[in-house]
Amino acid sequence: MSGLSSFSLAGKNALVTGAGRGLGAAMARGLAEAGGRVALVSRSEAELTATATEIGASAVAIPADVSDPSTYAGLLDRAEDELGGPIDIVLHAAGVQRRASAEDVTIDDWNTVITTNLTAPYFLSQEVARRQLATGRAGSHIFVGSLTSHLSVSGISAYTASKSGIYGVLRAFSTEWSSRGIRANGIGPGYIRTELTRALIDDPERGPRLLDRIPMGRLGSPEDMAGAAVFLASDASSYISGQLLMVDGGWSAS
Repeated sequence: MSGLSSFSLAGKNALVTGAGRGLGAAMARGLAEAGGRVALVSRSEAELTATATEIGASAVAIPADVSDPSTYAGLLDRAEDELGGPIDIVLHAAGVQRRASAEDVTIDDWNTVITTNLTAPYFLSQEVARRQLATGRAGSHIFVGSLTSHLSVSGISAYTASKSGIYGVLRAFSTEWSSRGIRANGIGPGYIRTELTRALIDDPERGPRLLDRIPMGRLGSPEDMAGAAVFLASDASSYISGQLLMVDGGWSAS
């Protein structure tokens, strides 16, 4: 497969967490527009239903809390049943944030952030990969990192730890699974206007300083992530594994 046809996801089944809104919803739409069938996963049934309705017949909504690894086998069984086949692509977009200075982070805040942002993607990918490896099926596992996978930002130390860990996880999975047909990569968003970043972006002092730091001179939108997701999910990236593709308006390169 070559040229634009290599970006097609026709015949592929994808599972996207955090798909009810924001980055997850935008990337799920992108995968569907590229021809894939998509299982949308989030805790909010109302948001999922709205996103699935917007996408249309190629999407199914599966309400679930990905912070509980004991549910993964059942979640995948349901996704495979509703999509009509095994999962080819898993995209981990579920994430949480807790803002506090490092000396004020509580153990509950730490556990919430690490469980959702790092532990859940690790073990959900593990369950998907076990099924793919058992059948010799190729796969693409896509993780959502951050600017903080590479650098630190004040006030979000637990989040920084989780996203630094995600970069390590995708490299480790790539090393172990690439020779058996499973690629592991990540997308590193910069500052994207979502509910997670609204308070920071709308702050009258911090917001303008943030914008000045971005070489492209604008904030990102969730839709800016869709092309990267399609690329990493498709055969267009067939020789790419273990990489974190930064989609940050040039921040990390400046």
